[in-house]
Amino acid sequence: MLNSVKLTQYSTGGGCGCKINPVELKNIIKGIVAGSEFPNLIVGNNTADDASVFDLKNGKLLIQTADFFMPIVDDPYIYGQIAAANAISDVYAMGGKPVMANALLGFPSDKLPAMVANAILKGAQNICKSVNIPLAGGHSIKTNEPIFGLSVTGITSKKHLKTNSNAKENDIIYITKPLGTGILATALKREKLSRKGLKNLIKYTTKVNTEGLIFGKINYINSMTDITGFGLLGHLSEMCNGAKLGAELYYNKIPVISEVWKCIEQKTIPGNTAFNYQNIEKKVKSMPIEFIPILNDPQTNGGLMIAVDENKIKTFEKYCFRNNISIYKIGKFVKDKNIKIVQL
Repeated sequence: MLNSVKLTQYSTGGGCGCKINPVELKNIIKGIVAGSEFPNLIVGNNTADDASVFDLKNGKLLIQTADFFMPIVDDPYIYGQIAAANAISDVYAMGGKPVMANALLGFPSDKLPAMVANAILKGAQNICKSVNIPLAGGHSIKTNEPIFGLSVTGITSKKHLKTNSNAKENDIIYITKPLGTGILATALKREKLSRKGLKNLIKYTTKVNTEGLIFGKINYINSMTDITGFGLLGHLSEMCNGAKLGAELYYNKIPVISEVWKCIEQKTIPGNTAFNYQNIEKKVKSMPIEFIPILNDPQTNGGLMIAVDENKIKTFEKYCFRNNISIYKIGKFVKDKNIKIVQL
């Protein structure tokens, strides 16, 4: 029965590509800011960071995040894995250690059997076990489309906390995964994705960004975030806004998952790509037109984006090489407030 289910055919969107687009979201959350009445709230929604952070006043910080979306793949178990990995990675993006997760499930029980939901939960549990945290409980409602994700709690210290708003001028920008999961997921939904493309989609979206915990302990990493639904440029723009800086991106150094260019030729572009570009278009200068789909592609569980002190890049690269951590140097932060796309 499970083999005959194609979950993507039961949803209008998929993965982080079904996020409310940035333009609409700004209007939705307008005026909704946690203010000074909560002095222990270190990170709220004012910097568009990956999670909220609360000072427990015992030397520890509490990290809290929630993330959910509609199916990005057809297999229920793998869908659960991807959704769980995506949510847990938000804690790692803050330099934190996840400690517990709860499931968030919306399920069309009148259209799909219970065994499908069970498989989704088992996939999520598998990822939770892989990072040694319990899937402790959760909440479910009946919906018209499958929706799944996690609420994740983590901990860190002030010393190890990484935010998306602390980059310094001339910091070097690295990312940890190639781009293109949104494009591959769209090709899958339109039944145009090859087996190799599907294998790569699953490979990158089920990998939890556990290296974020290590990066949190490195003092020459000044800022960190992950690349998800707003695309590389959208999340880089958030880092620039928080640090009051701009950036230079080396488009010829941007890593792209194999098969993505073929999918672009087939015009399998996610709908939110255009909205992502619209949100940052005025800030971006000299972007090659062929890179618009790549740099604005809504990633699901994309890689980390890191700001590294320019004087420590050799040390950082050697450390990552010795510890088998994939990194790609793609640019640097600059004083100019714009984002320039250049060739290195």
